[in-house]
Amino acid sequence: MLALSVRQRVTCQLSASTSSSPLVQTRSYATQPKKGQIVKQASQGFKGKKDTFSGQMEPAKKDKKMMAFQPLPVSQLSHPLFESDRPDTLNLQSFHPEMLTRVVESQALKFPHNDNDPFRIFGLPRNILVEFRLLSKPCSVIRSVTIDAINKLDAASEKDSKESRVVFTGPRGCGKSFLLLQALQYCNARDWLVLYIPRATNLVNSTTAHTYDMRTRTYLQPIFAYQTLQRFLKVNAPRLEQLRTQTEIEIERCSPVPPGTPLVELINIGLKDQGHAPTVLDAVLAEIGKQTTFPVLLAVDDFQALYCKSHYRDQHFSAIKSYHLSMPRLLLEYASGKKSFARGAVFGALSLSNTTFPLPLELREALSLEYDRPYGPYVKRQPELVDYAHGLKRLAVPGSLSVPEAASVFEVWMKDRAVPSKPNDELFLAKYSEASGNAGAFVWKGLLSSMSA
Repeated sequence: MLALSVRQRVTCQLSASTSSSPLVQTRSYATQPKKGQIVKQASQGFKGKKDTFSGQMEPAKKDKKMMAFQPLPVSQLSHPLFESDRPDTLNLQSFHPEMLTRVVESQALKFPHNDNDPFRIFGLPRNILVEFRLLSKPCSVIRSVTIDAINKLDAASEKDSKESRVVFTGPRGCGKSFLLLQALQYCNARDWLVLYIPRATNLVNSTTAHTYDMRTRTYLQPIFAYQTLQRFLKVNAPRLEQLRTQTEIEIERCSPVPPGTPLVELINIGLKDQGHAPTVLDAVLAEIGKQTTFPVLLAVDDFQALYCKSHYRDQHFSAIKSYHLSMPRLLLEYASGKKSFARGAVFGALSLSNTTFPLPLELREALSLEYDRPYGPYVKRQPELVDYAHGLKRLAVPGSLSVPEAASVFEVWMKDRAVPSKPNDELFLAKYSEASGNAGAFVWKGLLSSMSA
């Protein structure tokens, strides 16, 4: 009895000290919930929200990630280090056709800021887009090859596009995309009709819907054709309003479009129904190819992607050839000369940075470029691609910038204060030598290398 009473007293003292002491940790998760209290449990298994009333699992929301540089608002740059209220020191002359002569070689010119600029409507290649977002003003340096390309455009303004099918070639980072953009801006300022495809890889990488068309036995890409029509109309609206159709145009499930119809009305038919967009785009290009009022420029970046294997698959999961897709086939017909513009040119720029769509053998041989892999008469070549590449001419872009051209690039980035280093001759010569004069490496691996984390 005595031992039992002592054990009871010790137990009571421990329980009292435990309840009164604030330093004792308790296992609250093991306590029983009160009546009427709802206990929330963490979701286990697949990530997702709880079931909806319809019995389906709601998908989890994905975080949006910006895949390109975005400038910070001025309100977040209050520290004097950022100099948010500094005056704009990048004062450059505007890009005008009359100025593009040998006199302005190695000078930087800014592109005019208009709402209907071609590169603002059609878009830009990714590398140029990032550079323009880092700079306060979109600009480019006029090179000697720029004047050569402009001279070809001036000669093509009075010739059939079959005689002016040019492809810009050169090593990676030499400035082929910038040269194509300069040609586009020049033609737009010269009152040309311009159609720009900045990323031809999107035509063959299976990123848009495609449907099989029994009439043409090709796979239509209505979404991309619709977007192309929309952008083409917005950029060339003042010129398209002056043009009319010359022949009757038949559109499936629609009444025929009679001759003399304004070309803008024909485009609006494709904009009202995406299913008609591929047919309308083909008809619009055919009509502007017959007229002689305005020259036409068809500019395609990532040009080699039109000749590469497509990522699209048919119902048997077999790869679809690029020339069996409506958009690449349409561009290939104008690039090969099977279709042409009465006045104008077809310009393309190769891209060697995308290893998913390398330069094919058929296009390499048509442009007389060096081989990068073993070849021979027993290597298979597709006759269709050989036919589409026949007659193309190349314009070689120099692999390195000249010293005055590189100095203009250096001056643009230094005046815009995009480079934290203090500008001097030693820094310029060091970065120029490290890049071996290559334009892309000079900017990204040289001047902007200090900005990388």
